[in-house]
Order: sequence, then structure tokens, then C-alpha cells
Amino acid sequence: MSRFSLSRRFPFFWERRANIQDEEKRPLVPKETPQTHYASSVTYLGTDDSSESKTDSSSSSHEERSRIFLRPQTRTVSGLTDCVLKYVLFTSNLFFTMLGLSTLGLGLWGLFNKESFAQEKLGSIGTDPMLLFVFLGLVLSLLCLTGCVGAVRENYCLLRTFSFVLLALVAAQVLSAIIAYSLQGRIANLLRTGMLTAMVRYQDDLDLRFITDEIQTGLQCCGADNYRDWQINNYFNCSAPGVQACSVPPSCCVDPLENGTVWNSQCGVGAQLLDEFSAQSVIYLGGCLGSISRWIEQHSSLIGTVAIVLLGVQILTLIITTRLLDRIQWNKAQTQQRRVRGS
Repeated sequence: MSRFSLSRRFPFFWERRANIQDEEKRPLVPKETPQTHYASSVTYLGTDDSSESKTDSSSSSHEERSRIFLRPQTRTVSGLTDCVLKYVLFTSNLFFTMLGLSTLGLGLWGLFNKESFAQEKLGSIGTDPMLLFVFLGLVLSLLCLTGCVGAVRENYCLLRTFSFVLLALVAAQVLSAIIAYSLQGRIANLLRTGMLTAMVRYQDDLDLRFITDEIQTGLQCCGADNYRDWQINNYFNCSAPGVQACSVPPSCCVDPLENGTVWNSQCGVGAQLLDEFSAQSVIYLGGCLGSISRWIEQHSSLIGTVAIVLLGVQILTLIITTRLLDRIQWNKAQTQQRRVRGS
């Protein structure tokens, strides 16, 4: 037994030589059998599947983690933006509602103060300028009140109505600007006709008298084309029997205030009888149509800026309203999905 164990521990030299020969005959690259190749390929594929599954699981877990961290922030930012836009729309509509109510109150005050609803004045109430204030104030207050209530209550129907009417108004304003620019000659003729009509009814209509006096005093002009246009008025005509024959209104005078304090209603008496050289020291010779044209040319940039700002405010209001409408629809869709999931 001890001899066998020693032989195992210290092999004989011929056995070592046989082992060396077998190692020399063994090939360096072992041949693969089909079974081993299939097993190795299966093992390799299994390793790829496991690695891919690990990669997919890690990427999905990363996406879930990013969703968990990003969703609340996105919803918070979106909710804050919608809240700000909502109250901006509410505040702007509230301001214009108060402005519309003030305009409406001014128009009604003018009508009642002049007793325009009296039976003898109902025939000429259609030409009363105060009706324009009443109409504009009523439309502005109703429209902005609809947008104000729709914004604060998040009412889809009210906001939809508000956006539709506002879009129609924006389109009407753009169309009116294009027509006014392309028909400047006709507008000048209409303005001249309106000016002459106001001059004819100067003593009969207090509103037209006030407007005419303001235009002539502000623009320092007299008549439509020149001071002799006042011949069309029955009271200022040279054939009139009264003391105002061949005269012009006091608003045509260069200095209508006597001693700088009292309004001199007789400053234009007999002015039409004077030649232009003598009359220029008493009254304004130029017509108001030319003065209006020059005023528009001098302030064209300011008029354009104001028009663009007003149009931009309306378009911005329309965009904010559309955003709120989309948000309301999205909230309704989310609520319906939750109800379906809950049921």
C-alpha cells in the first residue's frame, strides 16, 4: 500500500514520457463537434437575451424614474401658466367691461340730459351722436363681461362665444382698414358731405353744433373748404333777415374770447363781407377738410401705432382664450378617462 502511494506520488520516468508524447500529438485548437457548437451557440444566445433583458429593464426603470420626477414638474409649470393666463384674461376683460359700462352711462346721460326721448325729438334721435356711445358701450360691456365670467368660471360655452365674437371683430377691423385705405377718395367726399350737413343744421342740432365748434376751434379752421361755405346755412346766409346774415360762428374767430375771459358770440358778424386780406385777422380762412388731412398726415405714425397695439391686444386675448379652451377640453377628457378606469 505504501509502495503504491509512493508510485502515485513519484511516477516512473516512462510514464512521464508517454504523457509528453500524448500532449505533443494533441492539437492546439480543439475540434468542435456539432453538438458542442450548438450548445455553445445556445449558451451565447442565452447570454445575449439575458444581457438585453437586463438592458431593457434598466432603461425602463430609468424611464419610469424620469417620468416620476418630470411629470409633476411639467404639470406644475403648465398649471401655473394656465392659472396666470386665466387671471390675465379675467383682469383685462374686467377692465374693458368697466370701460364699456362707463361709455354706456355717458351715452345714456347725454340722451336724457338733452331730453332726446321727448316726443318732439324722437324723429331726429337716429342722428344723435350719443347713440354711438350707447351702442359701443353696450357691445363692449356685454362682450367683455362674457369673457370675464367665462374665464373665472372656466365655462366652455361662454369662452367659445367670446372667442367667436372677438374673431369676427378682429376680421371686421382688418377689413375696414383695407377698405378705408383703398377708398380714400370716397371717404374724403363722405367727410365733406357730413361736414356740410352739420353746417346746415348748426342751429337746429346741439350735438352737431358742439362737434363743429370743437373741430373748428381745435384745428383752427372755418367751413368745409373755406369760410364762405357758411353761405349754405339759413341763418348765416347773406340773404337772411337776421343779424347773423353774412356771418360765421364764433368758433371761426381767431380770438373768440372778449378780453380773454368772456365768449364773444358776435366776433364773426359780417365776416363774409370782408376780403381775405381783411378777414384773416378776424377769422380762420382755411377749411376744415384740409386741416383734417394735414392732421392725419402729421399723426399717421401715432395712429398706426395705436391701431396695431389695439389689434395686437385683441389677437393676444384670442390666443389666451383658445389656450384656455384647449385646457378645459383636456381636463374633461382626463376626467372621463378616470371615470372609465374607476368603473
